Amino acid sequence: MYDMPDEVEVTADGPLRIITLNRPDDLNAVNDPLHAGLARLWPRLAADPDARAAVLTGRGRAFSAGGDFTYLEELRGDPALRTKSLADGRDIVLGMARCRVPVVAAVNGPAVGLGCSLVALSDVVYMGEKAHLADPHVQVGLVAADGGPLTWPLHTSLLFAKEYAFTGARIPAERAVEMGLANHVVADPLAEALACAKRIAGLPRLAVESTKRILNIQLERTVLATLDYALGAEERSFETDDFAASMARLAKNNA
Repeated sequence: MYDMPDEVEVTADGPLRIITLNRPDDLNAVNDPLHAGLARLWPRLAADPDARAAVLTGRGRAFSAGGDFTYLEELRGDPALRTKSLADGRDIVLGMARCRVPVVAAVNGPAVGLGCSLVALSDVVYMGEKAHLADPHVQVGLVAADGGPLTWPLHTSLLFAKEYAFTGARIPAERAVEMGLANHVVADPLAEALACAKRIAGLPRLAVESTKRILNIQLERTVLATLDYALGAEERSFETDDFAASMARLAKNNA
């Protein structure tokens, strides 16, 4: 559906739209087609007259393992691709914040980097017992322009947001719920997310969508206050010696 690349699968189940990150052999790590597909997805979902709720999940063992190493190398060496990617990142963040359709995340495994951001921008979050969140941008010398620091201060304390944004440490599922970054830890996040989305889809449409908009006006204002600075800072961080050294280290480890 929605003319998406293979890396972003969208299927219909009545009024539900099931969105699946679809690079299972690579733990759904983000490459350019997946990133660009997500940038286009949210306005198309919002424009779908039959869509009442959506479930967002990952195929296989992970929700998303973050940025694909090859993609990160391409971004480092290609300024035009980097500019496009940052624009896509802006569209993902604002597209999710403005999407009229409630999005329920089924976090079936690690949600890292952009995966963590997608969770933070979802409306209800079910996490598997062994799933975790992490935003490791800083660990590789990058600024998290579309990452947790944009939205975490609305979900949790500023101190917790700083701790995990500065260190990139993993946030286990139970800890994520305690901090306010997820709603529930469950054995089968996809089944629970589908059940939640079906309940939402069965409620009066105008009431649900207007209530989401009331809540997300706060989210959108917060994002807009920081997003342009964050994107500019991330673009500069791609050109630092710290990021180049991180890529060299990762290349050595992957050799």
